[in-house]
Amino acid sequence: MSLNDDLTAVQRCLDDLDRALGRLARHLPQDERELRRMRTDAGHLRENFALLRETVPAEAPRPVMVQISDTPYDASLWRDADEEGLGCRDRRAP
Repeated sequence: MSLNDDLTAVQRCLDDLDRALGRLARHLPQDERELRRMRTDAGHLRENFALLRETVPAEAPRPVMVQISDTPYDASLWRDADEEGLGCRDRRAP
């Protein structure tokens, strides 16, 4: 998984936590102290995660694939080229 995928997964988990706490709140009294503390903690997690996301460097874009043709190159491209380490074809190597 990429870094962006991991960050998205954490965001999804935080959203799920908020929804689950909301469903739980419907079954408990409004003044339930522990539930309020949990919702406050979940809010702190969201804030901390937002700060973390701001500090994470953006991923570099993936390099573009370049198609290289299988057809042979035109031989005239290499007419005056030196062969690496050997020099020109019609001259002696140093």
